[in-house]
Amino acid sequence: MLAPAQALKKGWDKIKKEWKLAFFSAFVIGLLIHMPILLADIPNHDGLDSMYFDQNMITSGRWFLTVACGFSSYYTIPWVIGLLGLLYLSITAAALTELLEVKKGWAIVAVSGLLTAFPALVSTFAYVFTLDGYMLALLLAVLAVLFTKKYRYGFLPGGFCLALSLGTYQSYLAVAMLLSVFAIMMLAMEQTGWKDKVKRGLRYLYMGLLGAVLYYVILQVLLQLQGKELDTYQGISGMSSGISGGILGRAAGMYRDFAGFSVKGNVLFNNGISGAAWLLLICAALAAGVFLAVKRKWWKSPWFFIIMIIALIVQPLVCNVILLVSPGVNYHLLMRYQWVLFPVGMIAFIEKYSGELRQGAVLEWAALAAAFVLVFFYGVTDNIGYSNLHKRYEKTYAYCVRLLDRIEQTPGYYPGIPIAMIGVVGDEQFPVTDITLPVTSGMIGINGDSLLYTGENYRLFMKHFLGATLNILPPEAMAEMYDHPEYIAMDSFPGENSIRIIDGILYIKTENLH
Repeated sequence: MLAPAQALKKGWDKIKKEWKLAFFSAFVIGLLIHMPILLADIPNHDGLDSMYFDQNMITSGRWFLTVACGFSSYYTIPWVIGLLGLLYLSITAAALTELLEVKKGWAIVAVSGLLTAFPALVSTFAYVFTLDGYMLALLLAVLAVLFTKKYRYGFLPGGFCLALSLGTYQSYLAVAMLLSVFAIMMLAMEQTGWKDKVKRGLRYLYMGLLGAVLYYVILQVLLQLQGKELDTYQGISGMSSGISGGILGRAAGMYRDFAGFSVKGNVLFNNGISGAAWLLLICAALAAGVFLAVKRKWWKSPWFFIIMIIALIVQPLVCNVILLVSPGVNYHLLMRYQWVLFPVGMIAFIEKYSGELRQGAVLEWAALAAAFVLVFFYGVTDNIGYSNLHKRYEKTYAYCVRLLDRIEQTPGYYPGIPIAMIGVVGDEQFPVTDITLPVTSGMIGINGDSLLYTGENYRLFMKHFLGATLNILPPEAMAEMYDHPEYIAMDSFPGENSIRIIDGILYIKTENLH
């Protein structure tokens, strides 16, 4: 039996140097960019309700999330959760470089940097209470495709990984599907027979079918055991009925959404320099493709072009696959991480085939420059978002201190008095002060001025951060009072008549909707 030091050294020596570089690049860059949120304890509006949360979200189809998040406990402890999340993401970077066959150091660092800096990750970090589970789901989605590619029967463990990924967060299905398309494109470019290519390409279909069936069967069994049904939130319940309605209309909507987010989403690029970097990277990838096609005489094979054109056409559909089942879903930024695979894929393509091309060195420099610019400006964008999230907390804290003082000073107030309130902070009395909207407008969980949207948000913020326990009634308690003349006549906070007791209930009017 080997001693611990010998066993560790033997295991370390077996790890490919490319994997090590990818892992440590992602981890270090991740720490440099996301340290502000890991060292703070700043909730967003959903985080207020998740200071302790067992993550049992089976009604949302996430039957594995409670296990995935269980390693860090169910308390919101950003440093521990963040380190675990970065650990999973760093392993993902290593797995992705293996899947895309990235070998050169500059490309590995570029891929790792893009994975950790892409702004969709900032929204995920803003929901830090579930970050580690989501990053594990991302890793499982990448491993599903990697196993399928590397081994003859790899679609079996790949399907199992995909089922676990779907059971944690369904949105990473798009990551697995897009990587499968990339793998098939790489397969088409190999200089082997078409019979072998078709045989190997079908593995990805087998993996997807097996993963979907396993996920659905396990979901239905657990729903029956717990006596629950799928929620209507984000169209989750639509999974049981499958695709309905006009499929052509849905496909058109998916293309429109893809184009709208890519061009106007204020995420892929939000200034001229990052836009120029995207243009440079796209031009370099297109040039590499043209040069390679001429060198390998692909123009003699019409089937090659048919496969490539089909692969390019389906990529926008794959990115928006959730819209196929639920066209009304709110496709927020957490669900758009798969867009990072486009610059990653272009860098991998340039790096892999540049050695065959006379212009290879120029193309690599172009790709490296574009990747550096994107990682830098994505990192800046991320920290602008984190800065605003901190300011949202500070503004909310100041607002709630003032509100709590007024509540406790109201004549007739006593601890435990029933309190009815709407919850939204009125923008007439408190104008928008968020100066980051030109950058963060599309970053859910990060943008805005306040953490407060419901009466429950008030209750939880005051409980966790002000040490006050308020008996805030559920929204239905306002049903009869909302259109009552006495309520309409009340001022909005901080107006003098914004808090009053009527029939034993303390009413708080936070915005003037009448």
